[in-house]
Amino acid sequence: MPRSLWFIAAFAILLGGFSSSGTLGIVTKSSAEPGAMLKSGRTFKELGPAEGQACRHFVLAIIPWGEGDFAHAVDMALEQKGGDALLNVSVETSLYGFVPIYNIYSFTCTTVKGIAIKFE
Repeated sequence: MPRSLWFIAAFAILLGGFSSSGTLGIVTKSSAEPGAMLKSGRTFKELGPAEGQACRHFVLAIIPWGEGDFAHAVDMALEQKGGDALLNVSVETSLYGFVPIYNIYSFTCTTVKGIAIKFE
């Protein structure tokens, strides 16, 4: 086996990753009351595409830091545009591990993308 293939095989063993994705119709800020906003029939203005990412890191699988949850990723996306909600949202969650057998270092990230809107 050529030397470069050994290097690629070794790197693949040391790095592992998984990803999942999904879609949602509307997502609001974690502090908002979505039912009341929709029932009131309030108009809104489109602010354009927005994207937010939240990551949580782990060392030795026991020392965590960071925010990797969905609500934090949505709040990050809305903060960029000053919006109240996201429409046509896609969500992707990824998990990466370096030397996964021993859990030396790993991190998980949640990424949301959608159209930011502001209620009037």
